[in-house]
Amino acid sequence: MEKPRISRFLSALELDVRLLGMVMALIAIWIVFDVFSGGAFITPRNLFNISIQSASVMVMATGMVFIIVIRNIDLSVGSMLGFIGMLLGVLQVNVLPEIMGQGHPLLWLVALICGLAIGLVIGGLQGSVIAYLGVPAFIVTLGGLLVWRGGAWWVTSGQTVAPMDPTFRLLGGGLGGTIGYWPSVAVGAVCSALIIIGLINSRRQRQRFEFPLRPVWAEFTLAGLGIGVVMSIVGIANSYYMPARVAKRYAEQMGIEIPVGGIAYGLPIPVLIAIGVAIIMTFIAKRTTFGRYVFAQGGNPEAAELAGINTKKMTVAIFALMGLLCGLASAISTARLNASTNATGTLDELLVIAAAIIGGTSLNGGVGTIVGAVLGALVMQSLQSGMVLIGFDAPLQNMVVGVVLVLAVYIDTVYRKRAG
Repeated sequence: MEKPRISRFLSALELDVRLLGMVMALIAIWIVFDVFSGGAFITPRNLFNISIQSASVMVMATGMVFIIVIRNIDLSVGSMLGFIGMLLGVLQVNVLPEIMGQGHPLLWLVALICGLAIGLVIGGLQGSVIAYLGVPAFIVTLGGLLVWRGGAWWVTSGQTVAPMDPTFRLLGGGLGGTIGYWPSVAVGAVCSALIIIGLINSRRQRQRFEFPLRPVWAEFTLAGLGIGVVMSIVGIANSYYMPARVAKRYAEQMGIEIPVGGIAYGLPIPVLIAIGVAIIMTFIAKRTTFGRYVFAQGGNPEAAELAGINTKKMTVAIFALMGLLCGLASAISTARLNASTNATGTLDELLVIAAAIIGGTSLNGGVGTIVGAVLGALVMQSLQSGMVLIGFDAPLQNMVVGVVLVLAVYIDTVYRKRAG
């Protein structure tokens, strides 16, 4: 029996059906919330804020993909984020100014490096207990959830630490934490060029190894879709302009004149960081030996060991990578809030796990995509933002997140059974 036309079309494009379904679900969520909020959801301002708010979850979700792929879980990521955030605040406000001098231009960089190093050590420590002491990841990271959340309070006895270094604050996407109109256009053009180069290189590789080629029309369609998505993101960022008062203050700080049309925010720095992390993690997953070992270990741990893969070292490395990404996400969250509080990152572990699972990462291991996790993070933040706009209380928001997580696991289970 001949396949339906839509099936032949998707088959020629080689698009991931689940990924496509997630995009459609995201669009549907946006439309529903826009209707119920009276047109307040699909606006440049709200979409801009959603992108910034979801950046830290996106960063951590890319690491959670690897964790779940090897059939483990990390419940401590939200607490790690809060603990590292408190240390970042103390370093910038109390410690580094005494050592380097108040207002030192590299103070923010030293603090960031310290945060990344702390995350790396914490993640590696948890991974070592899991790999070499044989304690289940669920128990180790559940203990980590309690330990690091308590540690966040203990660092300052629950006191909020603020403000952060001015340069450090740019990582959060606040005033000055965007790249502006024309640099955003330039980033869009570079990304569009990379999409075209990637498709050309992929076709050449297929020809080289005599693999089946996509039809030429499919290549052009993929290029058009990719460029369309990229430039749409740039267009949304560039269509959000600073309010007059904010633009005046920004112009005074930068020593520039306000253009006739106003000052566009452009792409936020935290979003660029999240995209950069997603690209790097995708490269690691698909183009490196480490990435192949991750999926081999998740697909069949016993066979991976027999093939010579040191699964214990891999486990430690993956959890250390997760800790490193938590350190980066903590820097983004702390910079966005311009303060360190012991409540930062509360319940973020649920959002991160949900983002990875919604994005197609299987709890059975061996399957997962970085792009899917990033989209999953966007879905979760869109749900939260939409519920706030239409007046849902915080407890009800948590209930919805819980229901979505259960549904995502159920859908994954049904999909795997049908695919198997």
